[in-house]
This record gives sequence, C-alpha cells and structure tokens, in this order.
Amino acid sequence: MLTSVSVIGGGLSAGVFLGRHGRRRRGRLLKAVLVFLGALAFPWTTAVPAFADGAFDGGDIHVAQTLGDRELTVVIRRVEPVPGPVYVDVVSHAGDPPGELALRLSQDGEQTGATTVRLGAQPGFHRAGALAVSGAGLWELAIDDGMRVATIPFVVPARVMSPWQNAAYGGFVGAGLLMMVTLVVAVRLRAAAALAPAAGTVAALAVAVTAVVLSWSVPPLPPPGSELDPTADNIAAPYATAPSPTADNSRPPVNVVSDLRDGDLRLALTDSSTGHPVDDLLVHDAAFVHLAVVSPAGRLWHLHPVRAGPGGYRVTFTAPETGRYAVAAEIARRGGGRQLLRTSIVLDAAGGVAPATQNDTVDRRIAPAGSPSTLTARFGTQDLQPWLGMAGHMIVVGPVTGAVADAPIWAHVHSMLPSTRDQPDESVAAFGPDVPFTYTFPLPGRYLVWIQAERGYSVRTVPASVNVPEPGKASP
Repeated sequence: MLTSVSVIGGGLSAGVFLGRHGRRRRGRLLKAVLVFLGALAFPWTTAVPAFADGAFDGGDIHVAQTLGDRELTVVIRRVEPVPGPVYVDVVSHAGDPPGELALRLSQDGEQTGATTVRLGAQPGFHRAGALAVSGAGLWELAIDDGMRVATIPFVVPARVMSPWQNAAYGGFVGAGLLMMVTLVVAVRLRAAAALAPAAGTVAALAVAVTAVVLSWSVPPLPPPGSELDPTADNIAAPYATAPSPTADNSRPPVNVVSDLRDGDLRLALTDSSTGHPVDDLLVHDAAFVHLAVVSPAGRLWHLHPVRAGPGGYRVTFTAPETGRYAVAAEIARRGGGRQLLRTSIVLDAAGGVAPATQNDTVDRRIAPAGSPSTLTARFGTQDLQPWLGMAGHMIVVGPVTGAVADAPIWAHVHSMLPSTRDQPDESVAAFGPDVPFTYTFPLPGRYLVWIQAERGYSVRTVPASVNVPEPGKASP
C-alpha cells in the first residue's frame, strides 16, 4: 500500500506542477511522467504471470504401467494450446519384448482418435502419433497390447486467469489508456482538465499494484480433479466453482480384495463406506498403484497394475513358489491423501521367476528403534536415471519373526532428486554413484529391505537385511 500511496501523491503533485507551466514544458513533463509510470508498471506487469494460477499450468503426466510382460512408462505430454494435439511417449525398459501398441483417446465414452506406437528391441522413449484434444475436460487414454488394455484417465485443464490476475491486467490496461487521455487533454486543453484522467490513471495503477501484492499471499487453487471429482464446470471455471476453504474433501479408506485369475493378480478396490468401486485414484509418484508383492521366501516384486475399469486393477503375475504372499498397494485417493492397503494371497507354484537382484554394497548406519537411520546404496556409477520421479526407492518390511505377510511394518521410502523447476525424466542419466535413504524404524527386530534405482532403462534391486536394536542399545 505504500507503493500505491506514493504513486497517488506523485501523480497529484505532477498534475499541480503542470498547471503552473507553459505548453512546451508541460509536454516534456508529461513525457517524463509517462516514462516514470511506465517504468514503475513494467516490473509488475512482467511479474504477473509468475503469480498466476500455476496449478493449472498443466504438465507432462508420467504413469508407470506393468502391461503384460512389459514394464512401461506412459508419458502424456502437456496439451498446448487447447484445443490442440496431445503427444504420447511410451518408455520401454530392459527385457520388454518389442511389438506394437494401439493407443485410443476417448471422452465421455466416445472414441475421438487412435494411433499406434512401435516398441523396438532397444529400451527407451518411443513416440506415438499425435492425438487431437478438442477442449479442456476429462479424457481417457487406452493402451492395448492385443491381449490387455490399460486405461489412463487424465484431465486437460482450461487456461483461466485468477481474479487477482484479471484485476492486475485490467488495472494496468486501464492505467495505460487513461495515461494517453491525460496526455492528450493536457496538451490540447488546460492542464487543470488533465487532473481528472490523471487521478484515474493513478487509481487504476493502485488497483493493479494492490492486486499483484495481495496475490503473493493467496494460495493457488489445487489442480482440477485433485480434491474434487473433475466436471465440465469446475475445469472450465475453477474459480467460479471453488469449494469453501473450510470444506473437508477427505474420503473414506479403501478396501482391497485380491485374487488370481487367468494369470493376472487382480485388485478390487471399494469404498469402505458405500461399498462402491473406487475410481478416483490420482497419479502419485508416476503411478496409480504401487504394488509390492513379497513371496514366502522374501523375494520382492514392485509392480504397477493397470486400470481395467472402475475400481479394478490387474497385473500379470506367475508364482515361483507355493505359499502365502504378502500384498501391499500404495494409492492416493482424490481428496483423501495416500493410503497403504494390505492383504495376502495363497498361491501355488506355477513356474514363475522372481526379479533379478544385484549385489551392490549397502552402507548401514542403523540407529536404535525410534531414531533415524541411514542406508546408502553404493551403485558405483554416475549414470543412474530417475525412476518413478525419484533417484531411488526403498521398500521396508518387518520386523520379520515368522511369515513375511504378518510383518507389522511396511514402508516405501524415497531418495529425492535435486530440486529443480523442470524435474528430469528417465532420459537423464546423471545421478549416483550413491543413493541415500533416511528412515526411522519404529520397532526393534529384523527387517527386510530392498533398494531400487534405474540404470540403462533397467531397474536394479539390491536386497538387504537390517537388525534394529532396542532403544538405548548400541547398533550391532
């Protein structure tokens, strides 16, 4: 507000001063005032986009999908402009068989376009043909390998301006027009007649500057569909349909039931309150569902089931051994935050093969239960790639005293990437050689730990066993 007051005072003083001098000097002074106010307005006008509703900037959507024998990452590029083309990249990983995938785009159940992507023998990025998005709203992308279909719902946000942004732009535009009127009136008529449009110029500038200053403290709206179900209205006009800041958008916990049919491990997610299928999962850490399956012998599968329909997710799974398998699914529900769903399933050996593991060194700095511990995987290379948006992942299960499925503690820990405005994707191989994790083991005992990182489009898994002492005792 001090800036607004100083502008008002300066503008009135300039108007009075102009009234006391001749036409030529008046013209020079008006030009000087114009340059001064323009210079004052310039930094604010250039700063306005930085305070726009950045949550609606859109952005690339990365979704990991375990589709049949392939571990894929589907990248839906930001749609710009809207309407306009949407480009899709499919990232294959080491061991994925080559072949062709069919991609279909639909809205409201009606298909609007189709294309294909050819996966080669070498892992990496594969660009599909462009698909057309006719406007903002809720869309769905289907990926078909000929045997299974994965569906990915995603939101194309509308480009809208916040009320503060409208006020800032409107104030600066109005100030510019009134400034020209002031100049014309002062040159062609009496200087006193220019006081009215000059005061209007100052008032418009005050409105614009105040809007920009206040916008610093106004949090942006959450991205469409992150807290409330996306609809045509709240996507196109998010500020008009914004919920009350005191509203509780949380949703009940989710129930999960698993079974094995036709070679697929299937998850049925239902709302614990209504029993209805849960179809409001959000992409978090580049996946809808992070599924950890641990065999009776302690072997880990980190999978990403595909969405087969509302509340239904499935992933190909062949058991290598007979017994009770632990199943833990990490999800993020719209308005409900992250949840860890646990169950178990008894399977017969069917000739499956467990994922390969590495023997890289793990430096253990284990503190007593209740205090932070640090585990560092030393991969010995500086060309690690981000996987699921992180430098590394660590899955913790324990304390293990009997069956792994009965362990009370399950955790999924991350090793973060350096914070930058544009987070790198899997094409950037510039991390390592060490991947550290910090975790507080809540109970003493023996834990099973798996550390994972990506190199050469291949996920490296390093298993380890950790003994956590009781509080007050030294680490072994």
